[in-house]
Amino acid sequence: MSSTLKVELVEYKGWPNCYRISNGEVELIATSDVGPRIIRYAFIGGENVFKEFDLELGKSGEATWKPRGGHRLWVAPENRERTYVADNFPVDVKPAEDGVELIAPIEPETGLHKRVFIELAPAGSAVTVTHSIINTLPQTVEIAAWALTLMAPGGTGITGFPPRGTHPEILPPTNPLVMWAYTDFSDKRWQFAKKYLLLHNDPSVSAPTKTGLFNRNTWGAYLRAGTLFIKRYQADPEQRYPDFHCSYETFTNAEVLELETLGPLRSIKQGDGVEHTERWTLNDRIDIPEFTDENLDKVLLPLL
Repeated sequence: MSSTLKVELVEYKGWPNCYRISNGEVELIATSDVGPRIIRYAFIGGENVFKEFDLELGKSGEATWKPRGGHRLWVAPENRERTYVADNFPVDVKPAEDGVELIAPIEPETGLHKRVFIELAPAGSAVTVTHSIINTLPQTVEIAAWALTLMAPGGTGITGFPPRGTHPEILPPTNPLVMWAYTDFSDKRWQFAKKYLLLHNDPSVSAPTKTGLFNRNTWGAYLRAGTLFIKRYQADPEQRYPDFHCSYETFTNAEVLELETLGPLRSIKQGDGVEHTERWTLNDRIDIPEFTDENLDKVLLPLL
């Protein structure tokens, strides 16, 4: 372990058994009284880039699922029975050389066993988050890992389309852009550029809205108050993905904006599982005065 990298047991917002992973530049806090969940990611002494639902902090043992905030692991495709299983109970924690592994109890409702392994680089802000779900039931299940990051309100979510081309040189479609029943692209929170899709969080607008797409180089970013969070992973176009082939989805309402990545759908037998890895960075003093392709390219391309 680096001399600057520390893993320590701390209290956080009423939860007595949280794990703080820090390297002198950034810190993450993972809960073990509930979870698996990463509730904080920030520069040392800085503001949490993740949303926190204040009324749910420090609590546990509820009978129904609670959003709480932060980053979590879900199961896709979304349905009430399998996706919204309550994660309100303690998880085992296995400290590692450069982070921690959070090991949830087997879900009695689904037979699924979730793990989240968090690794922080010895310097800088780079984080690797590996999500895994194992099937413990005799019957085969078809699922995908779904990693959701809930961002603090008042910022802008950004993602990129696959590389653009010209007509008639490229005739086949290159990617889906998926709608939900509540998607409204006339909503002014959406902004389209040639290369980028943006979604602004407006705390005064309560209506939910969502879209999804596929990009081999899947990534999502969130800019708020000069701090830019980026998460990314490599999707496989040869695999089948949930929700009309989405590797990335984004959602907002008044309280939160979500950056979501999805792994491929797999049929997993008893004892087998799925794994899905995201890579995060945190960047400060970021200014994008106007969300044009040129300005977004200038800031984002060096960071991606």
